[in-house]
Amino acid sequence: MKLIKFNIYIIFLCFFIGIKSSAQSIPSSFADLAEKLMPSVVNISTTQTITTTRSNPFPFEFPPGSPFEDMFKEFGTPQQRQASALGSGFIIDEKGIVITNNHVIQGADDIVVRVNGEEEYKAKIVGADPLSDVAVLQIESDEKFIPVQFGDSDKARIGDWVIAIGNPFGLGGTVTSGIISARNRSIGLARYEDFIQTDASINQGNSGGPLFDLNGNVIGINTAILGQSGSIGIGFAIPSNSAQKVIKQLIKYGETKRGWLGVRIQVVTDEIANVEKLDRARGALVASVAEDSPSDDAGIKAGDIILEFNGVLINEMKELPKIVAETEVGKMVKVKVWRNQREITKTIKLGRLETSEDFKAEAKPEKPKKQVSIEGLKLTVRLLTKEDIEARKLPLNTTGVVVTKIDPESPVKDLKLNNIIVEAQRKKIKTIGELENLVKIALRSNDKTMLIAIYNNQNQRRYIGVKLD
Repeated sequence: MKLIKFNIYIIFLCFFIGIKSSAQSIPSSFADLAEKLMPSVVNISTTQTITTTRSNPFPFEFPPGSPFEDMFKEFGTPQQRQASALGSGFIIDEKGIVITNNHVIQGADDIVVRVNGEEEYKAKIVGADPLSDVAVLQIESDEKFIPVQFGDSDKARIGDWVIAIGNPFGLGGTVTSGIISARNRSIGLARYEDFIQTDASINQGNSGGPLFDLNGNVIGINTAILGQSGSIGIGFAIPSNSAQKVIKQLIKYGETKRGWLGVRIQVVTDEIANVEKLDRARGALVASVAEDSPSDDAGIKAGDIILEFNGVLINEMKELPKIVAETEVGKMVKVKVWRNQREITKTIKLGRLETSEDFKAEAKPEKPKKQVSIEGLKLTVRLLTKEDIEARKLPLNTTGVVVTKIDPESPVKDLKLNNIIVEAQRKKIKTIGELENLVKIALRSNDKTMLIAIYNNQNQRRYIGVKLD
């Protein structure tokens, strides 16, 4: 019995020691950390000249010499006014290099940086990147400043304590605390998104400010809030590891140099994975390949599924653009793709995104011609004509059918009127009859699935997986 009591005592002792050890990692106060970091966080104010023209409210002009001419002379004349904006930033070099958001300084004529809530300095833009919403400034002063260091954002975990320091609503240096609520968030704000979500209060004016870990290292750049009425406990920060790659390029070149494959990609759905006999929905489906692009030169084809890039597995489509963009321009990379139910490897020399062509084209309305109903797809289509190809500036050898009507019960999701079906089950569609036959064959199969390729109304080639009823 004594032995049992002794063992129970030991267990409780270890339990309470464990709690105490864990509790010691939670600070009783952030005061010392905040005092150390505040001199490195800056308030940013910008001014911008906006030109507007007030229209004449009357449907006539006053004759020269009229007493009303002077009264209404400002109408129709360009008027200029000064607009101001506020934001935050942080110093990363004793020479006065400041990091902030691009949207804080975009279009600014003058930038003023206030350090430690007291001294004001003018600053110039070293480089800015709208795609990642990161900007680098240089304080115009020979003084030495107190910098902060970047931390490893990849090591930041959900539940870790963080503090945010910034200039909310122009109030000056303000400290808030919270935890990391989530990782790898996408909210549709920027082209490359991998946000850290935090419940540390972030408001208007915090943009560009740092998100610190408890070691005083910057693990994120506060960028966005959810909602327009102030903090509701959901803020977003650019991870420091992603930001640093952009910052280094902006400091070195004054611009970014991102890797470029030259493909348009889309999500691999369960239906597409089933048709392609892939073990599960993963990777990025190549919808189209830009002519003379790095991928085109390497033999990548529409319909390939990119499973691995430069040794990194691609689990979701959204992962690929970010990984490619962060890879050095001109680098030779191995790309594993799924083609014809087997894995093959291609070697690609990456191009530069910023010098690539934009392949978007505006679609034009189609004139109705002879139409045929495809019962299995619950669609009505007509044959693609030479006039269609010329009007939409499609490749001259394009063949297919134009969608003219879509039944609400159609199994083909995400299809729009005037989309062009160019392939079905990996076979080019040259006639409406060919499409009808392929649908009938699919309906007789066990899984009743189809893979069709289309040109959407922006003339982008896309694949759609279809589960037939």
